[in-house]
Amino acid sequence: MTGPVHVWSLRYPFAAATGVEYARGRLDPTTVLLAHAAPEALTVEVYENGSRLVAIGQDLVRKGEATPITKLTMDDERIRREDIWPGEDDLGLPVILPGGEVGILTAWSNAPDHTSWEWSVRFSNHI
Repeated sequence: MTGPVHVWSLRYPFAAATGVEYARGRLDPTTVLLAHAAPEALTVEVYENGSRLVAIGQDLVRKGEATPITKLTMDDERIRREDIWPGEDDLGLPVILPGGEVGILTAWSNAPDHTSWEWSVRFSNHI
């Protein structure tokens, strides 16, 4: 990565004294990040270059049934949560896995009744 980076910090807020880290990942600046297997509640903080807070979403609770992917959208300084079944419009978006590895969603398909799904993510690293 060259230039500024965003650090997305995702925490499960309702455990321990101050919450438990779910994932923390570095990526090129983006306003949308997909999260795989997110817990029922998240607190999300986005930092520019790991230091300046640029957006936050506190205690973002799942509405409705659990889905395999949560879409986190930065709207000015606020983060919104939407639990989704990805579609064509979501291909090419970054996706963070539990622990913090970030890749790009390259394919997604699911059964009409949501009992199964198949997906692929492209990972690329540069030191």
